Amino acid sequence: MKKFFKGWYFKQQSNGKTLAVIPGRTADGAFIQIITDSTSYNIPFSLNEYKENKVIQIGESSFSNTGIKLRIEKDDISLRGDLEYCDLTPINGDIMGPFRFFPMECRHGIVSMKHDVRGEIIFNGEKIDFGNGIGYIETDSGFSFPEGYTWIHSNEFKQNASIVAAVARIPFYGLRFWGVICVVWLDGKEYRLATYRGAKIIRRTQDELIIKQGNFRLQITVNPRNAQALAAPNAGTMNRIIKESASCPAQFLFTEKNKIIFFGESLNASYEWQPPKTR
Repeated sequence: MKKFFKGWYFKQQSNGKTLAVIPGRTADGAFIQIITDSTSYNIPFSLNEYKENKVIQIGESSFSNTGIKLRIEKDDISLRGDLEYCDLTPINGDIMGPFRFFPMECRHGIVSMKHDVRGEIIFNGEKIDFGNGIGYIETDSGFSFPEGYTWIHSNEFKQNASIVAAVARIPFYGLRFWGVICVVWLDGKEYRLATYRGAKIIRRTQDELIIKQGNFRLQITVNPRNAQALAAPNAGTMNRIIKESASCPAQFLFTEKNKIIFFGESLNASYEWQPPKTR
C-alpha cells in the first residue's frame, strides 16, 4: 500500500475565539482533527466515509473553498454548524515554486490568506458566532511532515494584513537543507520570501524567527502558549504527535533596507515549532 497523506487546514477566528478544522486522509484511513485555544480532538473515520471531488466529504461533514458543514457526534465531542466563506485571497502562483516539479516529502499549498467567515457552530453545547469572522485555508500532502520546522500564521491584525511563514529541514536527493516559504500580504500587495528566491534563515528559536531575502527582512517573535496535541503524518501514517498553539501573542516586523514596511501585533497567531532530530 502506497504511503501518503493529504490534509487541509481550515481556520476561523472571531471575537478572540479560534476554531481550526483539519480534514484529511492517509492510505488506510481518514480523519478530522479539531483544535481550539484550549483543546484538541482527533476523530478517525474509515476510507468508506471519505469522498473527494470539489468538496471533501468525511462522514456527514463537508469542506470546500466556499465553506464547511460540520456534523460530528463522537464520544466526547459534539460539533455542528455551517460556515460560509467569501472574498477569498489566493496567492500569486504555487508557494512551492520550482520545487513543485520535484518529489518532496511534504508539499505545501495556500488556498486563501484571508477571507470572511459567516455562520455559527455549536461546540459541545456552546455557540460560537462567526458573524464577523476571518479565515485562512492551506493544504499539505506527501508522506511525512518535516522532522524539524517552524510554522506561523496570522491575519488577526488592526491592519488589513495576513502573514504566513514556514521553515523546515528538507530532505532532497540525499541531502538536507533548511527551506523557507513565506507570504506577507499587505492590503492587496503580496511579498514572497522563499528559498528559490534567495531567502535565508538568520535566526530560528522556539520564540523567534528571522528571515532575510535581499533587502527584505522579516522578524517574528512569539509567546507560545496553550499548545495542543495534534496527530501528524510520518511515513504515510498519522503516528506522530506535534503541538500547536491555535492562538498566541506574536509580533511581526517586516522591513526593506531597514525601512519599516509593516509592524503588527497579533494576540491570536497560530504557531507550531518542532526541533530537528539530533544526529
